[in-house]
Amino acid sequence: MAISTFKTFLMHKKEASTYEKLVDITEFPDLGSDPELLETTTTSDRMKTYILGILGNEGLKFPANYDHTAYKALKKLEGKTDGYAVWFGGTDNEDGTVTPTGTDGKFSFDGQLSVHVTGGKVNEVVGMSITIAPSTVIKEE
Repeated sequence: MAISTFKTFLMHKKEASTYEKLVDITEFPDLGSDPELLETTTTSDRMKTYILGILGNEGLKFPANYDHTAYKALKKLEGKTDGYAVWFGGTDNEDGTVTPTGTDGKFSFDGQLSVHVTGGKVNEVVGMSITIAPSTVIKEE
């Protein structure tokens, strides 16, 4: 069954295995990558041959709408290695908010966060970009 990007959350690990929503995001990156191909071709081969190498993953970028309070809180996380996750799925509340549950998948990893305000133009929402440099493999919980 396909799911929508609605109810996708960037989570921050607090204590033990407790997570809380970090900030509302407008996009999320690939949560994995293709492995590098290591060439094994010899002079006897008619075509190039390969084996799979290690996975590569650059910084994970999470665009968000700029909010001064959220920005200041994110700035306090810079320079620290913390636990993060992307959760799919949530419960609708009577007040119109959504509580993250991860019922459709949880992908967790450790990393270091950085945040900056992004450029803008006329008639556009001011944005910020959150980048997390992963220091562990992204794993499905």
